[in-house]
Amino acid sequence: MRGIVALAVGCGLPLLATPPTKAASAKAVDTGTGPADTTPAETGPGDTTRTRTTRTGTVPAGTGPADTTRTRTTRTGTVPADTTRTGTGPAETTPTETTTARTAPAKAEMVVLRPGDRGANVLLLQRKLRRGGYYFGNVNGVYDDQTKFAVWAFQKKRRLRPQGAVGPGILRALERPARNRPLVPTGADNRVEIDLRNQLLTVYRQRRPVLISHMSTGAERSYCENGHCGNAVTPVGDFRVTKRSPGWSTGPLGAMYNSLYFVGGIAIHGSTKVPLTPASHGCVRIPLTTSVRLYRMVQVGEPVYVRGKAYTP
Repeated sequence: MRGIVALAVGCGLPLLATPPTKAASAKAVDTGTGPADTTPAETGPGDTTRTRTTRTGTVPAGTGPADTTRTRTTRTGTVPADTTRTGTGPAETTPTETTTARTAPAKAEMVVLRPGDRGANVLLLQRKLRRGGYYFGNVNGVYDDQTKFAVWAFQKKRRLRPQGAVGPGILRALERPARNRPLVPTGADNRVEIDLRNQLLTVYRQRRPVLISHMSTGAERSYCENGHCGNAVTPVGDFRVTKRSPGWSTGPLGAMYNSLYFVGGIAIHGSTKVPLTPASHGCVRIPLTTSVRLYRMVQVGEPVYVRGKAYTP
C-alpha cells in the first residue's frame, strides 16, 4: 500500500437558371390590312419566348418576297429558375419539396433532456445507459437523480464535462463503443478500479468493464466531527475487499448503504448525496441503485485498485 495519510473511521454524508431552347422556324402569314401586330406566346421563367409577327400590306397573296419573322428571347429576373415549367422539357423539383425533406430532421436535433423530464425520450436514454453499464435504476421514463448520476458517469468516461442536459450528441455517442483505458492494465481479470482524478469507478469481469459509476471520494481536508478527527483522504494503493455490510448502517460520521470495506473503516458504499466534487470523509460514495448491483457482484477478497489524486473540476 502507498499514500495512506490517515484513515477515516467509517464515512458519512457531506461534506438555376434554365438554358434557353432553340427558337422555332419563322412563319409568315399575310392577311388583311392594318398595323403589324406582335403576339407573345406563354412565357415562364428561364424559358425562351417565341413571337409570331403578322405583316400586312397591299401585295397580292402569293407574290413578293418572303416575309421574315424575328424572334425575341424574354427572361424574368424575379421568379425562381426552378419554378415548374410548361412545355416539353423535363419536370423539375420545386423548392418546397426540397426544403421539407431537409428541415424535418433538424427538428429532432433540438431535443434536449434535463433532470425532471419525463417521457419516451427519457426512456430511450435510460435503456441506452443500462446497455452501456452506467445505469441500474428503474427504466421508467423519469429523469431522476439516479439517471443524472449515470449521465455524469458516461460524460466523464468520454472525457466530457459532466452536466445534466442531454442533447442528440450524447444519445448518438451512446451508440458508439467507448475506448477503454484501464488504470491497471495488468490487474486481475475481475477487479474494481477507482479513478480519483476523474471520480469514476469501474468494475471488470473477465477484463471487460461491466459497471461504470460516478462517485465522490475523500475531500482531502482535515475534519473533527462528533468527537472524531482525521484527514478526509481516500488512500491510494492495491487493496482487497475485507468486509461486506448489507443495507443501511450508521456510524459516527453518518450513514452508508451496502458497504464494501477495503481498508480499515474506508468503504465503497451507496449514498443519497454523490456530488461532482470529492466530499466524503475518505469513503467512496456511489449512487444507491448502483450500489445494489455492485454489492451483488463484488465479494470479499476481490482486488480494489485506487489510483491518482482527487481532482475538483
